[in-house]
Amino acid sequence: MSLNLPFDSDPNLKALQNLIDVVAKLRSPDGGCPWDLQQTPQSLIPYVIEEAYEVVDAIQGGDSKAIAEELGDLLMQVVLQSQIASESNSFSIAEVAEGIAQKLIRRHPHVFGDVKTDNMEEIHQNWEKIKAEEKGESLADTQKLSYRLKRYARSLPPLTASMKISQKAAANGFEWGNADGVWAKFHEELAELHHALEHESKENQQAELGDLFFTLINVARWYDLDPSEALRSTNRKFIQRLEVIEQLCDRPTDSLTPEELDQFWKQAKQKLK
Repeated sequence: MSLNLPFDSDPNLKALQNLIDVVAKLRSPDGGCPWDLQQTPQSLIPYVIEEAYEVVDAIQGGDSKAIAEELGDLLMQVVLQSQIASESNSFSIAEVAEGIAQKLIRRHPHVFGDVKTDNMEEIHQNWEKIKAEEKGESLADTQKLSYRLKRYARSLPPLTASMKISQKAAANGFEWGNADGVWAKFHEELAELHHALEHESKENQQAELGDLFFTLINVARWYDLDPSEALRSTNRKFIQRLEVIEQLCDRPTDSLTPEELDQFWKQAKQKLK
């Protein structure tokens, strides 16, 4: 299904084509940007994640101008990834756009097909059924707890994924009888991390650190706290205190002694109360 609009009649298409042309020029061996020419799909991964988070931050801030700007930065990453892929004949931006359009058409038979329903549960069930068929999986497999948890681990940031996994696992019987059990597990994992840091390999240390984080997220779930928001708040608070220190201090912070830094930190903390 296509609207087949004349290119020149749609300013949206013209703007997108302009972006595609700009990115192609940046990647051109003839006069392109050295930085852009050095990039690979793998090297750009941090920027894709960063831009996605900045879109979320802009949306939460409610500033339309900022939202439009950050969506543009994220769209640029899509176009840049597609441009790099097209240079090795892997795929093009046209295939990306057509692929998602066709997927949306397939997964919305109540809009583009003959299915008649406005029931949200039926719409969701149809979506999951069609999705399973596309991937050559059975609907029964997609309903398994492990399948859903793998999807969270694959598609969500680690902190968010852990909370989702914890919630779904608890709803399916993987739960402590009371909060004391969660705290006991936390202290057990803390002791195991401490032991690993003193006596075990880096690989084991990493594993124990992950176990401790996961248990702490379970603590947050038990007390109905949002670990992502808690960490965002702490990050903002740290930066605010640093800003105050920089206002109070007449020289770079890396020239301060630990004792001076501690004193300035206490002043900043008191000032922000």
